[in-house]
Amino acid sequence: PDPPRAQLRARRPPRTMAMRDMRGLNEFIKQIRSTKNKEEERARVDKELANIRGKFRADRQLSSYEKKKYVTKMLYIYMLGYDVDFGHMEAVGLISAPKFSEKQVGYMVTAVLLNEHAEFLRLIINSVRNDIIGNNEVNQCLGLTLVANIGGKEFAEAVAPDIQRLVISSAVLPIVKKKACLALLRLFRRNRDVMQADGFIPQIMSQLDERDLGVLTSLMSLLLALVADPESDLEQFLPCVPKLTRVLERLASSHDVPQDYTYYGIPSPWLQMKIMRVLQYFPPAEDDSQNRLLHKVLRRMLMGQELRSRNANKSNAIHGVLFEAIQLVISLALDEELMSHCVDLLGQFLKAGEPNVRYLGLESMSRLSLVPEMLEHIKMHQGEIITSLSDPDISIRRRALDVLYGMCDETNSREIAAELLSYLTTADFAIREELALKLAILAEKYAPDLQWYCDVTLELVEKAGEFVSDDIWFRIVQIITNHDELQEYAATKVLESLRSGMVHECMVKVGAYVLGEFSHLIATQPGCSPQEVFELLNAQFASAAQATKNLLLSAYVKMLIRNPGLPAEHAANVMAVFKRFATYADQELQQRAVEYEALLANRTLGTEVLAEMPKFPERESSLLKAIEAREGDSNEVSVMRRRVAAAEAQSTLAAESAPQQQSEGDLMGDLGGAGAASGGDALEELMGLGGGAAASGNGNGAAAADPFAAGAGLGDGAAGGVLPIGDVSEWYRKLTLSDSGVLYEDPYVQVGVKMQVQHNLARLNLFLGNKHSAPLTDAKLSVEQVAGMAARVSPVPPTIATKAQEQAQVDVALQAPAASPPKLHISYSVEPAGQVSTSVVLPVPASKFLVPMPITSPADFFTPWKSLQQVPNKVQEMVSGVPPIDMAALKGTFSALKVGVAEGLDPNTNNIVAASGLATSAAEPIVVLVRLEVDPASRTQFRLTVCSRTPAAAAAVKDIILAHTKPEGAAADSPFGL
Repeated sequence: PDPPRAQLRARRPPRTMAMRDMRGLNEFIKQIRSTKNKEEERARVDKELANIRGKFRADRQLSSYEKKKYVTKMLYIYMLGYDVDFGHMEAVGLISAPKFSEKQVGYMVTAVLLNEHAEFLRLIINSVRNDIIGNNEVNQCLGLTLVANIGGKEFAEAVAPDIQRLVISSAVLPIVKKKACLALLRLFRRNRDVMQADGFIPQIMSQLDERDLGVLTSLMSLLLALVADPESDLEQFLPCVPKLTRVLERLASSHDVPQDYTYYGIPSPWLQMKIMRVLQYFPPAEDDSQNRLLHKVLRRMLMGQELRSRNANKSNAIHGVLFEAIQLVISLALDEELMSHCVDLLGQFLKAGEPNVRYLGLESMSRLSLVPEMLEHIKMHQGEIITSLSDPDISIRRRALDVLYGMCDETNSREIAAELLSYLTTADFAIREELALKLAILAEKYAPDLQWYCDVTLELVEKAGEFVSDDIWFRIVQIITNHDELQEYAATKVLESLRSGMVHECMVKVGAYVLGEFSHLIATQPGCSPQEVFELLNAQFASAAQATKNLLLSAYVKMLIRNPGLPAEHAANVMAVFKRFATYADQELQQRAVEYEALLANRTLGTEVLAEMPKFPERESSLLKAIEAREGDSNEVSVMRRRVAAAEAQSTLAAESAPQQQSEGDLMGDLGGAGAASGGDALEELMGLGGGAAASGNGNGAAAADPFAAGAGLGDGAAGGVLPIGDVSEWYRKLTLSDSGVLYEDPYVQVGVKMQVQHNLARLNLFLGNKHSAPLTDAKLSVEQVAGMAARVSPVPPTIATKAQEQAQVDVALQAPAASPPKLHISYSVEPAGQVSTSVVLPVPASKFLVPMPITSPADFFTPWKSLQQVPNKVQEMVSGVPPIDMAALKGTFSALKVGVAEGLDPNTNNIVAASGLATSAAEPIVVLVRLEVDPASRTQFRLTVCSRTPAAAAAVKDIILAHTKPEGAAADSPFGL
């Protein structure tokens, strides 16, 4: 017998939307489409929104049908691009409706109009969970779709276990399992700390035997996220590799692939690409049979595919599979023959007409250049790569530059350097700085001889100009200084460059340093007399910037000291420059002019102080660190780079952290002496006077910032009714980020500070200036002792004359992590205030003794991180209500605090991971690990976590970071109150 009509109706698939039952909606859409202009459409939308708002505010209870109709109109208005800021409660209420059409509209509108932070979502968590765990597959799909779109932390806490059960259950339909995988992926990406996936991993790997390709595709998205998580232990995923290989072999051979999953003749290309991307995270299998099977599959993919098709969609699918196969071959390095075939394929891609294909070919080739055995094969395509530098697309030009940088060695360095120098004059401004940096590295790394290096780098400075960073020209003069055989040649070439006409200021800086140090070596050559060199440099003085003028004055005085037989006329010209600037407004220029004039009056002292600069200590080039910071990294883009770095990570950490420990004598001795010249930073080394004793009054011949610039110092109120001028806390905050500034200032005295830190020792040079018209008497300084720090202060003269300045010195040694720095007590007597005394906190927080630690592998960070997740080794704080966070500015703050940011280790670009060593009196620094996680949705809240085996170090670093990232009024949860 025929089934009853009611049963037939029940078996019919539910309609997606009862459009014909909502005549008002249909009429509204017709009216919108018939409007003649935007203003008329806006008026009709405003009228409808007012009508809907009135219906919702009416006293009478709306039926579910009416709610569905009005909510659907709101959705249509929102799709037109208008804001809809009401009616959310009505949309959320439809989710619990018994009818499918109303429930469907409620889910759809809620997922579109709301986000994961909406307060209304809390009201529907139970309804959504009931639909997910129910027996109605349609309702399950609706709930899972909502979670996959807007699921957040609270949803993860409520429904994650239920969704996990759906994923591993064999009793659910494939459509439900697919949506469950995607919902779980959303929750894992948003809430790694809430959803614990460790116990779930063995069960999810058992699902890889699933025959449904749709379920496998969704499952692979989830597996890829789990594998890419830096905190995941890849060893527990190793059992999935054989299963993935078999699935890949099934797809590559087109065996048992339904027609629905064949895209233009290619079996499920998206699943193939995801499987190969997952396999890139694992090393070659120990089982040779597995390696042979994977090798066979990859060979079939690479050699059996046509490269081009008349159909654009088919070509995109082919190229996607080929590129992922090439990346997997590069990552596993299974067979040199197969890798060479990959290079040939990439060479064909470079000739393709589609920009996307050329870009991907260059990107893959740049990663392949990391394999030394492939360089010879890549060089065969050098012509096409150089041609790509002229591509209209700047992203392709960047990738071509990356490939040339990676493929350069001793055999082709001359050719590549010549091409890059030629390209430099026509390159986009956006790429010139990176181009100059890479060219400087190549010239140093693969120079066939020193003269060639000098020629290339000076031409680089001349052509790149303002795009040459300080690191580049610092490195150039360091190499010239360290090679005696290069000094004369470099002085001659610099002189030629300065004579060529208009030169950039960067070349003037190089010329001032090189000619100031080595012009006496060419003094006997025609046109190179000291008088001619002086006139050439002095012609650039008027238009030079302040820092360049400082270098020029140093060059003048060195030329006079090292050429004692100069004519009196020439010496008088140089002295005239010093006399002119002896009364100059700028303090730095004035101080240099006065001191240099005094040194020239005492030749013996001048010769000692202005001795030739000593050799710079051998160290890793700062340019390499700069290019590593610029390149960055990501989990899905640079698996190969991180795997290569992982093998050397431990030795790199040990080798690079050891030199940070310096002897106490370097710091406690004369700060302007030879020790400072060789142990300070690059700017101090290059702008210093040389290896003799310091001549300047501040004890440092290096270019110093004004010690009375805006600075900081936390202080107590001064006794005697004298109050500080300005914001004391702001002064202190600024000084924690810089090494010079104002420590304290009131109407009578100003105290400036300039500090230098080496290892666990800090020296603070204090400058006490009398601003009053009467002398300050009975001046005294003392410093308190705090736990973990040893401090001492030198005596200050008891009387400071009117408008005069005296100096004192404070030495601080960090013995153990300290809760707070010591205070400096200042007292003096002055008329009419009488006795004045105050205290200021010395600006030596924990950050001053931090040493950034280079981390190149995720394992080097997250392995110790996982072992430090218990109190008190871990301190944590959640901060909300901050202004929108700028990641670049935040990283700049970390850098200023000497918290070494490890770029690219965290795949989430909204997170920052960093590592530094806190130098104490112990032999080894205390390792401190930092992770800051920014909420990607609002960007107005973040969580800071600091871990260390020494709890006091973790607490100190956390406090100083929060002092610079947490504004006043921002809300903060207590540690672990998350």
